[in-house]
Amino acid sequence: MNLSAIPRSRLVGRLLRAPLRLVPRTAVVPIIQGPLQGTRWVVGSGNHGYWLGWYESDKVRRFAAAISGMRVVYDVGANVGYYSMLASRLLGRTGQVIAFEPDPQNIAFLRRHLEMNGIENVRVVEAAVSDRCGKARFQQEASRYKGALSQSGTLSVCTLSLDELISSGEFPPPEVIKIDVEGAEQHVLSGAEQSLRSKHPLLFVATHTSALHSECCQFLKSLDYQVEAIDGSSLESSSEIIAR
Repeated sequence: MNLSAIPRSRLVGRLLRAPLRLVPRTAVVPIIQGPLQGTRWVVGSGNHGYWLGWYESDKVRRFAAAISGMRVVYDVGANVGYYSMLASRLLGRTGQVIAFEPDPQNIAFLRRHLEMNGIENVRVVEAAVSDRCGKARFQQEASRYKGALSQSGTLSVCTLSLDELISSGEFPPPEVIKIDVEGAEQHVLSGAEQSLRSKHPLLFVATHTSALHSECCQFLKSLDYQVEAIDGSSLESSSEIIAR
């Protein structure tokens, strides 16, 4: 059952979720269904949808189908590692996954998930991807999903641009980039403009305001990308897009 399809506001949604409160946050459990079935997971690293196997099910399904046969995937805003581990499994030992994450709490869970599952083809980069290399302020949030670059942030983090990173030769150019950075998505795209123009990697982008959504779509179209909504809805009403 996909509980995410049943709103918490409904009584049945609350009743079905109630037993999940009994699962210790420190517990390590296998993901019970989906493309990461059997993978070991820390319950308290995120919401229960991860280990129940219905987390972002539409996006996960499209992402999994798209990266089949690919060799290099960038996970920009890797959080605690769900998409990085998914890419790792689907790319196999010869594939490479580069996971970018600035939040120390998320990094700890990300590294633990990789270690406990014996994953060796994911490289963790402890930095926020933006339009330039340097330092910036980062605001951590209690949920760890909403942490973002912010001038009022309490944490100092390293920033980098994908163009500078790729041109350095330290990392292979990506064939697929997943971007989920809580409002910094246009900065990420701007900092990768040269690579997007020359390599045209497949993009999965989460946009976090209507203004940013429009800006990102127009920017990508100017680079000859075709943009569509992940869930098949109209592009204007979606916040999750695929750009080819």
